Amino acid sequence: GLMTPEEHKKFESLNSPHNKFWIPCVWFSNLAVKARNEGRIRDSVLLHSFSPLQELNTLRSQCGRLYGYDWISIPLVYTQVVTVAVYSFFLACLIGRQFLDPEKAYPGHELDLFVPVFTFLQFFFYAGWLKV
Repeated sequence: GLMTPEEHKKFESLNSPHNKFWIPCVWFSNLAVKARNEGRIRDSVLLHSFSPLQELNTLRSQCGRLYGYDWISIPLVYTQVVTVAVYSFFLACLIGRQFLDPEKAYPGHELDLFVPVFTFLQFFFYAGWLKV
């Protein structure tokens, strides 16, 4: 890689509760500022227009944008569609599985349940699977 074995040992020995991937970038920035202070870079305009430093700042801003996308949870369309489908199916089952009017005495359609127990059980299973 781009790290010397000594730098790698220093990198691994650092204890931080946060990600450590920015440490080489900080080292690079500190070296650029040190070069400016030692007179290797003549003025601050050259330091700020230094192409690798600009690229590092561009990378930093793009990674910050990526972190922003990670922190903001975007609801998944698939989950929303499945939720609406399960609720629509349950509503259709509640209407479609109603028993016929027992006073008309249709043969083979006698009233035996007042509450659609199995439809409710089916809904609870489907809604439970949505949460898994």
